[in-house]
Amino acid sequence: MAAGRKAILPVLLLLAVAAAGMMAVPRQEELVLARQRMIDEIRLRGVTDSAVLAALDSVPRHLFVPESVRGAAYDDRPLSIGFGQTISEPYMVALMTSLLDVHPGDRILEIGTGSGYQSAVLSRLGAEVYSIEIITPLGERARRTLGELGYRNVHLRIGDGYEGWPNAAPFNGIIVTAAPPRIPAPLLQQLKRGGKLVIPVGDSLQDLLVLTRRRDGGFDRRRVMPVLFVPMTGEAQRREPP
Repeated sequence: MAAGRKAILPVLLLLAVAAAGMMAVPRQEELVLARQRMIDEIRLRGVTDSAVLAALDSVPRHLFVPESVRGAAYDDRPLSIGFGQTISEPYMVALMTSLLDVHPGDRILEIGTGSGYQSAVLSRLGAEVYSIEIITPLGERARRTLGELGYRNVHLRIGDGYEGWPNAAPFNGIIVTAAPPRIPAPLLQQLKRGGKLVIPVGDSLQDLLVLTRRRDGGFDRRRVMPVLFVPMTGEAQRREPP
């Protein structure tokens, strides 16, 4: 009887391993379907840039959020990533990326790395991404995630983004994922002619703005929509108090 049980145990173990593998397949399929639903919803809301949608479709958003909220990774809503910060809803990521008008080879500055998801999307568009995160643990986690997933064209620095990244300037585009009270002047100075700055601005009332640098060095300014972002901290609060 004991010998029979010994013979059966390896078989049961193999069956358990096989069953675990079979259970993992639907989970992966669910993630793929959820990502496709996300893309469909974004398209229905008006973002139809095929390159941007393809970039979002190629990035595993669930790997950029904490495990506790991965089941909601592809829902069209912000999610907490810790330290009082959030990952923007997929539609907002798509919209801001589309407004930035990214082309392969562009140099893009991102202020507020957060989880690293926006950096990954920009990377998929062929941009050389320079990203700054003020919260050290978030920056370290984002660097680790981006590195593990093979995003080699993202350069990440931990620090205050108010002054931008002068040594890497000028940039074809600058995207800011936290709201300063007013637009930081150093960011405008680091933008190429024809380049765009996409930024939420304001305190309790915020607007998403697009500033395009003209050939004469001035700026065309467009208000896109009211938004609600976490505030830009650090030097932005000291230099641009409410």
